[in-house]
Amino acid sequence: MSRRNTGVTNQLTPLPPDDAPVIPDCPLREVLALIGDKWSAQVLVVLGDGPHRFTELERAIEGISRRMLTLSLRNLERNGLITRTVHPDSPPRVEYATTALIDEIREPLEALAAWADRNRPAIAAARHSYDSRV
Repeated sequence: MSRRNTGVTNQLTPLPPDDAPVIPDCPLREVLALIGDKWSAQVLVVLGDGPHRFTELERAIEGISRRMLTLSLRNLERNGLITRTVHPDSPPRVEYATTALIDEIREPLEALAAWADRNRPAIAAARHSYDSRV
């Protein structure tokens, strides 16, 4: 296990002076926390193809557990990024779909997902190179 960070644990970032301008909370940070976690972005990319049922999402997102999918869907629904529609069939059918809020960022989100897929080998090589030097 690497111990390279043990020497900096007691370093503190100094507080800004009392007369420093107050910067309001950054909405970008909040949005990135919402859609940038490990699973939410993948859920949104899959739902970009149209409504999906829970099991369809589970099969489409490699490595996600049922619990994490449930938590991600609830969080995205809570923040108005997806809808959950229960159809009164027998047995009941539940579908998830993106809302209009996602339409503005769908293209950049899909481009980011494509970039990540294309550059996965280069990122893995860079990590390996870095880790072998340290």
